Amino acid sequence: MTISELVAQHYDAVYRLAFRLAGTAHDAEDITQQTFLDAQRKLETLRDLSSAKAWLCMIARNLFRRKLRDSGPSRTALESIPEPACAAPPEPLDTNSLELALQELPTEFRTVLVYFYFQNLSYQQIAEELNVPIGTVMSRLSRGKQHLRQRLNCDRFEL
Repeated sequence: MTISELVAQHYDAVYRLAFRLAGTAHDAEDITQQTFLDAQRKLETLRDLSSAKAWLCMIARNLFRRKLRDSGPSRTALESIPEPACAAPPEPLDTNSLELALQELPTEFRTVLVYFYFQNLSYQQIAEELNVPIGTVMSRLSRGKQHLRQRLNCDRFEL
């Protein structure tokens, strides 16, 4: 398989992951582009073509982690994010609202939510990816979900 075929088949999935992790289109484009550049350099290590998407997503996750590590620790208290107004009754959840709510979250909360819900990683896998204790993963996941529920006015279902 050539890199052109990989890009054609998996660009959208890699970009969506990068956007959910990074929170901005600019950063997502950078991560996606770098993912395919790295993949081209390491193409011979891809042994099973059926796992190409997972392989590319792993590269994207690692690039995002490296970007976080290189930019230094970023601590934003979830409490510093303004609470949404609760004037109107809840509307049906749409993906645009979810994407916007995810972008509002500090990186450490958004990353755990994306890994858990969109990449289906376990607490242990997330802890290993981020090099943090499992308790930290659980706390960030809980606080991130709480913010999304409030922001999206969706107490009626489980995130």
